[in-house]
Amino acid sequence: MSKIIIKTPDEIEKIRVAGKLAAEVLEMITPYVKEGITTAELDQICHDYIVKEQDAYPAPLNYHGFPKSICTSINHVVCHGIPADKKLKNDDILNIDITVKKDDYHGDTSKMFMIGEPSGMAKKLVEVTYECLWKGIEVVKPGNHFGDIGAVIEKHAKKYGYSIVDAFCGHGIGASFHEPPHVMHHGKAGTGAKFEEGMIFTIEPMINIGKRAVSVLKDGWTAVTKDRSLSAQWEHTILVTKDGYEVLTLREEERS
Repeated sequence: MSKIIIKTPDEIEKIRVAGKLAAEVLEMITPYVKEGITTAELDQICHDYIVKEQDAYPAPLNYHGFPKSICTSINHVVCHGIPADKKLKNDDILNIDITVKKDDYHGDTSKMFMIGEPSGMAKKLVEVTYECLWKGIEVVKPGNHFGDIGAVIEKHAKKYGYSIVDAFCGHGIGASFHEPPHVMHHGKAGTGAKFEEGMIFTIEPMINIGKRAVSVLKDGWTAVTKDRSLSAQWEHTILVTKDGYEVLTLREEERS
């Protein structure tokens, strides 16, 4: 594994700003996410807000050729769904993934949305996946290991009979959109690198009702469950502090 970059106080502050902006985009878009709107329309609203209101850049746009400013992943789409002219319908579940680049630094976060009245099965998946995210976050403190994140997420997801996608993972973030380490969402406690103050990375579990296997569509981006089962994901950008963690992409609705 390449060396994990320890961020300077100045870098941390810039990533904190980018993270706050990314969280604000999710807050801004929430009232627009309803039956009948297209994911392309949601993309345009987010793009304009990031560029015009935040004076920032939507990092996914043109990243390795990705054609849009946000990722929109519906139902059995695991991640990296490309916004399109498909309208959201009652009972859909949708992940919106936002990465804002501001002053050359990135903040990355995603949230699940439920359109209308999804099935009880879908609601439970969304709820348990959010719990998985926070269980992973809560083990972050200096001296613990990256494997601890995957271990607690895997244990919680499996309690409900769900599977954990292993084809995609969290990642370091900073001046680069993606940098070391890979943050796996399954694994063994006490393994992997130890957390150190100043590390910044994402935790973003992708949890399936069915099997973990995924395939990527012909567009080269959209990842779907092979068995077409529902998938959910939540994501935050995390800073390792002296005695624990700070969530750099926390939304107002999450502040207790």
